Amino acid sequence: QVQLVESGGGLVQAGGSLRLSCAASGRSISNYAMGWFRQAPGKEREFVAAISSRGRSTNSADSVKGRFTISRDNAKNTVYLQMNSLKPEDTAVYYCAAAPKYTTVRITPNAYDYWGQGTQVTVSS
Repeated sequence: QVQLVESGGGLVQAGGSLRLSCAASGRSISNYAMGWFRQAPGKEREFVAAISSRGRSTNSADSVKGRFTISRDNAKNTVYLQMNSLKPEDTAVYYCAAAPKYTTVRITPNAYDYWGQGTQVTVSS
């Protein structure tokens, strides 16, 4: 079992930045693909960014390309999401997820077996 705990969310003005962290425990995630998803009120959960197990490959949604960066530190068993130039439409609960069956980037939620409880990000205009 892997437990994932997100942190770093909060309230920020448009144009600001936040860095989300996802700390894993229970097992090493160094061989797992990892991802970030988000869900806004009344909307379905959507893909934000994903990273391969070694961190050599990443992918991100078109809506966040050039603004958000996913990274990982396997020595710390932690994944990060650096969010810059935030917009009000980025407001959502952000979830970290682990895909132990895969080492390569995965963008669909059904590839992920473990999920954190989420952290709220609110961007004011």
